[in-house]
Amino acid sequence: MSIDFYNNHADDFYQSTVDVDVSPLLDRFIPYLPISAHILDAGCGSGRDSKAFLKQGFQITAIDASKALGQKAENLIQQPVEITTFQDFETTDKFDAIWACASLLHVPSHELNDVFKKLSNCLVDGGIFYCSFKYGDDDIERNGRSFTNCDENRLSKFITNASLSIKETWITGDLRPGREDEKWLNVILEKNND
Repeated sequence: MSIDFYNNHADDFYQSTVDVDVSPLLDRFIPYLPISAHILDAGCGSGRDSKAFLKQGFQITAIDASKALGQKAENLIQQPVEITTFQDFETTDKFDAIWACASLLHVPSHELNDVFKKLSNCLVDGGIFYCSFKYGDDDIERNGRSFTNCDENRLSKFITNASLSIKETWITGDLRPGREDEKWLNVILEKNND
């Protein structure tokens, strides 16, 4: 359902997100990364964040479930974007970090634990995992999209047995103009050493 929304509204979504300043989020994440880290941009959307990481010398693997958005992101970052869902994503790579900005919130809540486990398996030991969710403790549908909201309590359940520890959480307003009243839970996780 959410994939159809992004395929049908790719132009509008791209235009409304590609120039949003997410530097406050990047500034919290990047200090955890090794030099020239390999980052999985999981649900890359417009490609905005992949572009920012590439500019800073990081290696990027970008994935998105929407073919229409993925093509726009490819044009922006000048490298391939794999079209896949989190559930279907397969790789033999091990990433230094995962960036899932406002993307995991479209995974149904009953599937999120498995998705966290799967993504955690793609991380090196000690790897860093950023994700963000609209703040709340329920699942909602709005305008053709499903959202899994998340608070600190839900987060703990979603990452159960996923070999991830919470390094920090913080709440921000939406970074898009006019939506500052929408609250987001930002999370930095670390892959536990096996």
